[in-house]
Order: sequence, then structure tokens, then C-alpha cells
Amino acid sequence: MIEMKVAGIALDAATRSPIVLLRDAGDRRALPIYIGQDQARSIISALESQKPPRPLTHDLMVNILEEYEISLDRIIIHTLQDNTFYAVLKLRHGEVVKEIDARPSDAIALALRTNSPIWVMEEVVADASIPVDREADEAERQAFRDFVSNISPEDFIQRKEFGSGSGEVQES
Repeated sequence: MIEMKVAGIALDAATRSPIVLLRDAGDRRALPIYIGQDQARSIISALESQKPPRPLTHDLMVNILEEYEISLDRIIIHTLQDNTFYAVLKLRHGEVVKEIDARPSDAIALALRTNSPIWVMEEVVADASIPVDREADEAERQAFRDFVSNISPEDFIQRKEFGSGSGEVQES
């Protein structure tokens, strides 16, 4: 799993649909997730630390969790299927841990309000992320190519030699 942070909310240029943009810690990959208008407003208000005069849905959920001493350990975006992301809330009440199915947008809105980490399965990042730092990606690819071009079959052979009468095997 890869821990990610909310980089912000954007609008799709063609559809004007809101997108929450997650980024990894190294700012190398970004994961765009299309969300609804209400969830976008909720995420923006959490990012800007806005407190509504009355609790909105995600604020209410946080109030309920706090009242019953349930903590949100993390959210996990675990699957991408048919262009739909799936997430779970990992909740803890004492020693009891439960995973609750959630839309990623709702999970992210709750994570921001509770300062809980956002984790994404590596397969999801590999399938749906976009590169942010193309130069670093290319440098990494070139370093790998250089490494591979300098490998010989002998590098994979482990040689064993017998010591002088000690009965021990030494590796070289």
C-alpha cells in the first residue's frame, strides 16, 4: 500500500466534474478520482478547516465516532473496477477493528476531518495514477536500464568454496 495525501480538488475540463487529486509522498504519482459536487464541497471545507454553523453529513459522522470513542485508523482505497474506485474505513473501538465499505470521496472527507492516513493499494496506483515528475521517472528508468545492461549471468551464480579442513563452507 502507498500512503497518499490530498493535493486538492480540480475540475475536469470537458465535463466540469470535480476530481479529488491524491499524491504520493514523493510527489511522483497522482491519483485522480472523479467525485460528486457535494463531496467536493465537503473535502474543500475540510482542507480549508471551515466549520459550518451546524454539522454537515461528514461532520455529523465524525461527531458520532467521537461520541462512541471510535477512531478512524485509516482509509484504504483498495480496488478499481469498471472505472469505479472502492474504499473501506478501518475503524477501531478499543481492541475491536472493523472495516466498513465506503465511497472513496466520503472516506477521504472523513480522513481529512480526523487526520487519518489515506492508503491506496499499489495495484490501484499502478492502474489509475498519472506521473507527476516525468524527469524523475525517466531517471529511474535509465538507472534501471544501466543496471540491467551491466549484469552478467555470473552475477547470479553463488559460488561455494570449501575451507581448509575446517568443514565450514565459505561464500565468495
